Amino acid sequence: MVIQKTLVVIKPDAVKRRLVGQIVTRFEEKGFQLLELRLYLFSKETAEAFYDVHRERDFFRELVSFISSGKTVACILEGNDAVNVVRIMIGQTRSYEASPGTIRGDFGLGLTDNIIHASDTHESFIKESNVIFGSS
Repeated sequence: MVIQKTLVVIKPDAVKRRLVGQIVTRFEEKGFQLLELRLYLFSKETAEAFYDVHRERDFFRELVSFISSGKTVACILEGNDAVNVVRIMIGQTRSYEASPGTIRGDFGLGLTDNIIHASDTHESFIKESNVIFGSS
């Protein structure tokens, strides 16, 4: 058993649709401990830092614009194999390709408006959580 931390950001579309409680509940029911929880509004600068890995991609500006378009809820979760398990729970990036039962499969509406972000590696968790929470 490898206990890890991971970052989840519930995106503006989910906050506007009042899905935060249902999403956080899924992680708690899976056994993850909620270590940090913050209502967070990305500035353009913090959004660019957060998505820096995608800076050279065509969709970078769209990501930055969307994540900074409204309030988000950022969470640090801890549990067994957290990075991988959370990624499985959220489903494919394109909501229309995500399996039913995953967060994106059940709630997502598209590619950008896909409800949720989760760190894909431990290194990403460190970088991304530092943008929102400072040193974790």
